Amino acid sequence: MSKICVTGASGKLGRAVVRDLLEHGHEVVATDVRPGPSDLGTQVLVADLTHYGQATEVLDDVDVVVHLANIPAPGLRTPSETFNANTTMNSNVFLAAAQRKVGRVVWASSETTLGLPFDVPPRYAPVDEDHYPYPTSTYALSKVVTETLAEHVAQWSGIPFVALRFSNVLGPDDYRSFPGYWDDPRLRRWNLWGYIDIRDAAAACRLALDAPVQGAQSFVIAAADTVMNRPSADLMKEVFPEVEITRELGEFETLLAVDRARKVLGFVPRHSWRDHV
Repeated sequence: MSKICVTGASGKLGRAVVRDLLEHGHEVVATDVRPGPSDLGTQVLVADLTHYGQATEVLDDVDVVVHLANIPAPGLRTPSETFNANTTMNSNVFLAAAQRKVGRVVWASSETTLGLPFDVPPRYAPVDEDHYPYPTSTYALSKVVTETLAEHVAQWSGIPFVALRFSNVLGPDDYRSFPGYWDDPRLRRWNLWGYIDIRDAAAACRLALDAPVQGAQSFVIAAADTVMNRPSADLMKEVFPEVEITRELGEFETLLAVDRARKVLGFVPRHSWRDHV
């Protein structure tokens, strides 16, 4: 069992990750810029990771870090604040991890690095890790910059860095809204109708802690299906008829390919909104 620092522990995904790690017997050092909920299972150490000294302190005597703390989407803060805050937090945590000689960094990148929203159609589908980099916002750019940063810090330090390019993180309470997308497939074209169940996203973080990864590697993390009730091939034919489909698609198969995550991380999406209908 490991002693794991989870940053962004008070956030939506952070809470799920902390609980998952605790359930699997790990010791968790949870940290966030704000206190956590009373039922989290561990106390949240309040720290501002835009300050390098605080980033270094929260990594004191931990084995690995799951770094989730960031402004989590475009449009929540001004473009410059989003970029500056995210890149500062990420560089501080990465450099502090190198200084503290932690064993591994698992961190939250984003599907937005792949070209979201797809106002310009993707070059092919299913979109995989090689459909990169196509940032269209300063949020996405902050993740692209951080993936580059991870490559160099990994090379300098010898620490493996695992970037998880999460799709839209949702849970059972969110699934009731899905029927509202079905009449007009263009409503969710922006990420090829993708999502990731929050429980599977948390499991991906845990699996990434032990996967055979060297250097800096990145993985698309998405559900096995789409948010839609019609076949994926039909969706592409209607909304993106000019886009090359690189393989035969399963009926509701995700258009954000998780093949690499399955192979390297052992990540198998186990939850679907269809289980809640």
